Amino acid sequence: MRLLDALVEQRIAAAAARGEFDDLPGAGAPLSLDDDALVPEEVRVANRILKNAGFMPPAMEQLRALRDLQAELNAVSDQATRCRLQARMLALHMALESLRGGPLVLPREYCRRIAERLSERASNSDMSAVEGSAAKVAGSGTQ
Repeated sequence: MRLLDALVEQRIAAAAARGEFDDLPGAGAPLSLDDDALVPEEVRVANRILKNAGFMPPAMEQLRALRDLQAELNAVSDQATRCRLQARMLALHMALESLRGGPLVLPREYCRRIAERLSERASNSDMSAVEGSAAKVAGSGTQ
């Protein structure tokens, strides 16, 4: 294997010396790498090959959806909407867990408890919004 690596490195160095890499598209620009930090290292190359062939592994699509949800969550200030987005993120994390055959980041019991708390917060924020509206209506009737 070392002989093959040495041969590859030698050919790359020779091509670079001839200037074959000078006019490549994006030369000098930073690389745009996909965020696949949560994908096991031994699977990344296979995923990249599939992606270049026009196929997207389900786990990669779910990671992209998680990233999009996180961006949306960062932009939202409404508590009820935040709770719904967090619940969707939790569901995606659990789906990724089942695809990988093991826990992604959090144990299943912890995810269940988080989902319960998010549900409680969503119902409490909906109730507080209803109570706040009722208080405003009651307050406006007394003036």
